[in-house]
Amino acid sequence: MLPNPEHNSHSNPVMVVGAGPVGLLCALVLARAGVPVCVLESEPRTTLDLRAGTFHPPTLEMLEPLGVTQAMMAVGIRVPTWQSRDLQEGLVVEWDMGVLKNDTPYPYRLHLEQHRLTPILLGMLQAYPHAQVLFSHEFQSLDQTSSPGAVKVVALDRSRSDLDQARPVEFTSSWVIGADGGKSLVRKSVNIEFDGYTWPERYSVVSTTFDWAPLGYADNAYISDPDQWVAFFKMPDVGPPGLWRMTVPVGTDLSDEEVLHPRYANAIFNRVLNAKTPIEFPIVHQSVYRVHQRVAKEFRVGRVLLAGDSAHVNNPLGGFGLNSGIHDAMNLGEKLARVFHGESDEDLLDLYVRQRRTVNMEYVQEISIKNKHNLEEKDPVRRRERIALLRSIAQSPEKTREYLLTSSMINSIKRANAIT
Repeated sequence: MLPNPEHNSHSNPVMVVGAGPVGLLCALVLARAGVPVCVLESEPRTTLDLRAGTFHPPTLEMLEPLGVTQAMMAVGIRVPTWQSRDLQEGLVVEWDMGVLKNDTPYPYRLHLEQHRLTPILLGMLQAYPHAQVLFSHEFQSLDQTSSPGAVKVVALDRSRSDLDQARPVEFTSSWVIGADGGKSLVRKSVNIEFDGYTWPERYSVVSTTFDWAPLGYADNAYISDPDQWVAFFKMPDVGPPGLWRMTVPVGTDLSDEEVLHPRYANAIFNRVLNAKTPIEFPIVHQSVYRVHQRVAKEFRVGRVLLAGDSAHVNNPLGGFGLNSGIHDAMNLGEKLARVFHGESDEDLLDLYVRQRRTVNMEYVQEISIKNKHNLEEKDPVRRRERIALLRSIAQSPEKTREYLLTSSMINSIKRANAIT
């Protein structure tokens, strides 16, 4: 366990709650800057999360100096083109990310499941002697009133199998970063409201080894449909053709058990395929989950800061969620390191809040909601208008570039950097 001195807040580590990609990246940025850091994770190991898996160009740019991008590229899939489709119309537009070759050194998306990223970050973090990750340590509470310049954190240690009950452990930290997900206990411990709503429908994720490429599908395709849209993503696997992952909305009339039956996934695949005779698809994975659009009212209360899903959640259409969390981590880690070392005053952390919360409200929330509404539009006139608009954008190099600057999150970073 890290030392727990009382005399100087700068002797106390920064406490990061949550060992997902956002928490581990925050800790890595801090450790690289010479900041002692401790990560608390309630699970016994990094988790297997099969949802997020699309990384946009600015994310790859940010992670390159850390060596993370290079490690991701070794196992990920480069996606230079992606498609807008319609279930009735077929292919609407194939977007070529090469249009952005003068805007970014990474003119493509990278597909890599986040459970493949977390071991990369963990391995890099563990190389620093002043960094520690404590698995099976469940955050319980914090108190930033009893000791000026420090935060008392209490966690339950469940790591000892020889103990009948988990034992409480107290830490003294200089700052606390809540990166513990949408149900964040850190956020709740400082009474920050999580404004927004939960979508009435659930989402289902299904993976298959059936290869959609010979049928003309790019490694990423969004298929609009008034009854049930579909989003396709090809992910790396132990061998070719990789895993093709499908995300679809699920109505309230079905139980989770019905949705998780292979019969349900096969029906959707056959519908997309427009198969005259239904075929049996090899189903590798199925899940179902709730989707939220929420943003924390505050990203900072005193010495407690939020990042990633603890601060904001959104639907997955566009692949903005994990990317924006990584942008949070890089921004916060760099600024907090400067504050920790006395190079800047604490007002710099308020700039983190202004930049990241503003961009999330104006960009991530607004565009992910718009993407969802566009894919599920039921009015036939508006559907035709949307298809015509996308095709007209594709006819103009200037409009195409601007469209891709926004969908790739490059414009999001430009907007954040402009906030002072």
